[in-house]
Amino acid sequence: MPATIHRESNNLYVLRLSGEVQRSEFDKVQDNTAAEIDRGVKPRILAILENFEGWEKSVPWSNLDFHYWHSNEIVKIAIVGEQRWERAAIAFAGAGFRNAPVKFFSDSQLAEARAWLAE
Repeated sequence: MPATIHRESNNLYVLRLSGEVQRSEFDKVQDNTAAEIDRGVKPRILAILENFEGWEKSVPWSNLDFHYWHSNEIVKIAIVGEQRWERAAIAFAGAGFRNAPVKFFSDSQLAEARAWLAE
């Protein structure tokens, strides 16, 4: 499955994206996270791009429901992946359009990303 999320301690949610991420799979991840936020969780998101090939191209990704209703509850978003995905991943995460800071880390900086999220 190219999009999975699991919760660790201190409201750290590890999102793993691999292959070509399908809209339907990403929506399931967002729905699960939205349910947690509705219960009062303020997540810190660690998105790890592993063997990442991008996002499904044949469908629109412009559904802003999650962003509108839940985005302000996210504390921080760290993205870890190959440098070639930095600009696209930062844009996809909505950097500049949400309150939470979004920061990209190269795939060799996983420990630094975790430390930044913990600050």
